[in-house]
Amino acid sequence: MNTKSTLTQLCSPAHFEKAHAQSGFVSAQRVNQSLTASAEKRVLQWMAQRAPQWVTSDRLTLLGLAAQLGAGACYAWSRFHPYALLLAIVCTTLNWLGDSMDGTLARVRRQQRPRYGFYVDHMVDVFGALALMCGLGASGYLHWQTAIAMLIAFLILSSESYLATYTLSRFQLSQGLFGPTEIRILLIVGTLVLLRSPSVTLFGRRLLFLDIGGAAAAVTMFAMAVAITLRHTVELYRQEPLP
Repeated sequence: MNTKSTLTQLCSPAHFEKAHAQSGFVSAQRVNQSLTASAEKRVLQWMAQRAPQWVTSDRLTLLGLAAQLGAGACYAWSRFHPYALLLAIVCTTLNWLGDSMDGTLARVRRQQRPRYGFYVDHMVDVFGALALMCGLGASGYLHWQTAIAMLIAFLILSSESYLATYTLSRFQLSQGLFGPTEIRILLIVGTLVLLRSPSVTLFGRRLLFLDIGGAAAAVTMFAMAVAITLRHTVELYRQEPLP
């Protein structure tokens, strides 16, 4: 059997149902409609097929967490050494590699652990987000109030996603055209802008560039959480009408 047909079989719904049934757990449908989803999937599958045996899903998960912690530390360090921002970009890229590839590698090698993977991956995301926001808040390029607002909005949106995964059996990896990869790209672009100038003039006032972007991100995430909550509440109400 050639590599392409083998991969198609591994990624088929029937294969997932068989694998998950062995643990008594059925994974939710994964939905990713982000801008980079299609190209990213092809790249990750290509890398997973060629990864050496010493590269494992658990090691990739640890790489993703370590890189996120490292990014937070680099942002905090950039308060004293601006070129630490370049290291933060490297860490963000490594975080993408570890966080995005661990699940693909498990599927390609038929080593899925749906409950373990879902739990560990998303707790890693929570601790990683905390480290990143703390690092940005300590950097001086972003006020603590904005960092905390972003963290709260992220946690609310994440909580809604996890609850929807359980109640609707649908795990939304992206919201609209934006997913984790798009957010990392925006963070990298924003970090490069900081190397040139950490502040901008808006309506005659000098403001921190990341404060503007961070406030917009926090408001957007919170608004999305409210809108999605209302939509899912209506959907669940219709699925479970009163007798």
